[in-house]
Amino acid sequence: MTDIKELLLSRIRDVADYPEPGVMFKDITPLLADPAAFTALTDALAEIAERTGATKVVGLEARGFILGAPVAVRAGLGFIPVRKAGKLPGATLGQTYDLEYGSAEIEVHAEDLTADDRVLIVDDVLATGGTAEAAIQLIRRAGAEVSGLAVLMELGFLAGRPRLEPALEGAPLEALLVV
Repeated sequence: MTDIKELLLSRIRDVADYPEPGVMFKDITPLLADPAAFTALTDALAEIAERTGATKVVGLEARGFILGAPVAVRAGLGFIPVRKAGKLPGATLGQTYDLEYGSAEIEVHAEDLTADDRVLIVDDVLATGGTAEAAIQLIRRAGAEVSGLAVLMELGFLAGRPRLEPALEGAPLEALLVV
């Protein structure tokens, strides 16, 4: 695992003062542009999907789509996008959550999930955990079970893990990198 961590870290670029002064943004686009690194990331996340017994992969808008879709294909599972409110056609199930300043809402097509589904949530970064917590609630409201949460990178200093562990109810939270 050390080799993959080194590979992934070597392809993540720090961008100072983005999107605002004082923030060190972790840019994963160089990782996505490198076929070896992107394949290694996809394989590692697909292994988590298989280990957790997932039947579907949920990707959180927007970078979770980029990571989750190839994971689902690699693991032979269905892929379900969780989108910002108003982006999916037809009947949806929504979940509101709090942001630092205000609130937001995410949605899913409820008919895409069933009581037989075990869902692995995939995203690029775990920060404060608000979006992931809302996704957990949304998946359960749709009648499915959460098999786990897998992220490329956990920003440990933002304390998302302690927030999510009670919501996960024993399902694993796996971060390939913790920064």
